[in-house]
Formats: sequence, structure tokens, C-alpha cells
Amino acid sequence: MQPRNMSMSGVVDLAAVKAAQEAKAKAEQTRAEQARQGGGAVPAVSPSSLVIDVDEAGFENDVLQRSAEVPVVLDFWAEWCEPCKQLGPLLERLATEYNGKFLLAKIDVDANQMLMQQFGIQGIPAVFAVVAGQALPLFQGAAPEAQIRETIDQLVQVAEERFGITGITVDPDAAPDDTAPAEVPAGPYDALLEAAVQALDAGDLGGAVQAYRNVLADDPGNTEAKLGLAQADLLQRVQGLDAQQVRKDAADKPADVAAQIAAADLDLVGGHVEDAFGRLVDTVKRTFGDDRDAARVRLLELFEVVGADDPRVASARSALARALF
Repeated sequence: MQPRNMSMSGVVDLAAVKAAQEAKAKAEQTRAEQARQGGGAVPAVSPSSLVIDVDEAGFENDVLQRSAEVPVVLDFWAEWCEPCKQLGPLLERLATEYNGKFLLAKIDVDANQMLMQQFGIQGIPAVFAVVAGQALPLFQGAAPEAQIRETIDQLVQVAEERFGITGITVDPDAAPDDTAPAEVPAGPYDALLEAAVQALDAGDLGGAVQAYRNVLADDPGNTEAKLGLAQADLLQRVQGLDAQQVRKDAADKPADVAAQIAAADLDLVGGHVEDAFGRLVDTVKRTFGDDRDAARVRLLELFEVVGADDPRVASARSALARALF
């Protein structure tokens, strides 16, 4: 079960990196605020609140931000789908049975086509999970109950071991409204970070870069700003490139470091993360001096775009170390 980054932005896929990193940052902020205010305790919820209906407008609050405290299982369904009518009640029963170990979010694909496209769903029922802002594909189709239980057990284990997320407390006497997450006070740079995200969505890459740099000028360790700047810089680099020519140059001139770097940028923007990393690791292996350093530095920049927690980054770091030493 490997996490993958997901995107809520239609401007550019970017391996679905941008929105995932935003969600992870907000998830971390929410957890930190909960710890500061109440010793890390998450408010109890009612059993009926373990199954919710989610749409595109509420996806960020109901799924991405909630995934900071509990794994959220997504059930993509439709009224006309017969297998969905078998799977849905089973998932609802398991959500109650697991008693807060996961939250079930039901998404009607007929009413939420954009979400269906962003998850790359080809058929329903389809089941995903989101943990700390990262999406994990679980299974497709009406799987047997034993298989579903095994998958959910793995999800709960991954959430706890990799992210420290242990679920939410269920109180039979709690009112359903108790599920509303506590409002987190705005941070000192939230307005600038939001301006940067809006600039990215509007295609104003220069404005986004400047907004992120403004944050980093005062707070050099700001994780969200560093990740955002890396992503905006990447988008600026590929803007206006002739993708067909870049890929032809890279294929025709394997020794041309600049061509390989440009192709790696396009690989990443197109969602081919491992191809981008592999291309640059191979370039490091066969080059020396300034050429090798240029490939190495660009690879490190792409690591920043994807995020250190992504397992593909860890694998590529190991490959880079072997190539260098």
C-alpha cells in the first residue's frame, strides 16, 4: 500500500503534488493546534458521524483536513451502480464496527465528476483512502468482506506507524454536530500563502514565486513556502517549452545534460515522478564535474517539489548516493 500525491487543482497536474502538500501542511497545523489547546486530544464524535456524504465543495474540509486525525476512506458510487449497492452498506457497517479507526466518506460520482477525474477512476465502485493529505488506492469493485477487512487493517496500520494517526474517539452520547473540526486560528503568513496558491491557480507564476519568497524572507524554515516555491519554480521552467522537441532532444542526445534536465522537469509535471528521478540519477552516473553537479542539484530541487515523505524520494535518494559514491 503506497501513498500517492493527489491534486485538487485543474491548472496543471504536477504529479498532483501541489494540493497534497497544501493538505499535509494544513493537517500538520491542525494537529499541532489540537495538541496545544487540548494535549493532543481529538473531540469525540457520534457513531452516526463516522459515515458522511462529501462533495467537491466540502472535500478540503471534510476529507483533506480531517485526514490529519483519522484515515478517511472514500467510497465512489452512483445510484445506478448495482455493485455499489452491495459494497456501500458493507463499508458503512465496517466504519461503525471499527469505532473511529477510519471515517467513511461517500462520493456520488454523478454529482462530483471532477473528483472522479482527479482520482483517475475508470469504473465504480472504487475505494480510496486519504491519510495526512495523501491518497492511497485501496480496491475497485465489490471485493469480498475478508479482503476489505484485511485492506482496512493495513490502512489503519500505515496511518498509525507512518503518520502517527490513531483515529478518533466515538461517544454514543455525542451530538453529530461535534464532528465539526475546531477552527484553527490564522497563522502569521496564511494570507501570503493563500495569495501564492491563488496566483498558481490563476497561472501567475511570477506572483506565486514572489509571495512564497516574501514568506521565506521572514521565516526561512516555513515548510509550505519552501515546497510551494519549488513547485512554482518548476512550473516557470517548463512554461513555454515545446514538449515534443524537449523529449526528442533528450532521446537524441543522451550526453546533453541540459536536455536531460529539461526532460526531467517535463516528466515530473506530467506525473512521471520515477521517470524524472531515474533520468537524473542516470545522468549523474555518466557525467563528471559541473555537468554532474547540475544534474544532482536539479534532482534535489525535484525532491523538494515532491516532498521528503514520499517513498519515491527516499528510493531516489538512495540511488543518488550510490551513483555519487
